[in-house]
Amino acid sequence: MQDSISTKLLTYGFLFLFVFMVAVPLYWMVTTAIKTNKELYEEFSYIPRKLTLENFVRVIVREELLTNIRNSFSVAMSTTLFTVIVSAMAAFSIVRYRYPGRDWIGRVILFKYLLPSAMLFIPLYVIVTALGLGNTQMGLMLTYLTFTIPFCTWMLMGYFRGMPVELEEQAMVDGCTKIGALLRILLPLSAPGLVASAIFSFTLAWNEFLLALVITMDQSTM
Repeated sequence: MQDSISTKLLTYGFLFLFVFMVAVPLYWMVTTAIKTNKELYEEFSYIPRKLTLENFVRVIVREELLTNIRNSFSVAMSTTLFTVIVSAMAAFSIVRYRYPGRDWIGRVILFKYLLPSAMLFIPLYVIVTALGLGNTQMGLMLTYLTFTIPFCTWMLMGYFRGMPVELEEQAMVDGCTKIGALLRILLPLSAPGLVASAIFSFTLAWNEFLLALVITMDQSTM
């Protein structure tokens, strides 16, 4: 009986701690958004004394908002499209073809994904600037590709490895080329992996902020 009570108390304690850790940042975000500037910076309080929607109105009515949304959508869609195409081709090549360095390339792709993104900010900025692509959407998209392609290639490699080679051989007997078998047989079967790659790429490009702040400095580009 005592063990049962102790287990319940411990369980409820962990649940309360978890809810507290989730609720406090959410509460802080909401209250900060509806506080006046004076209360936020001069007369700090945990419970807002005066509620205001001025912050939301200021963001919605400013002209740069639509430009920012359009630029973000353009970069995210371009990143997603190139990631899915390049990752699918790269994964198919590594899994199905035999050439020197194939295994080494697969390991390098996985190693690249394991690197913390913060370590690459300065090198990527230097490279993009040297190529003359600083403060451009193209430079930002190419930078995002260095993060999305390794992971999506590694994920799609698992999909292609799980597909029997006999499917391609049968397609080639029926007249398909190697690429034809990829386009007509393997890619449709790996649709869940392609969708997951697209969602991952779009989400990363849409949500990422720090790298965009480093690469693009013009408000019209962000």
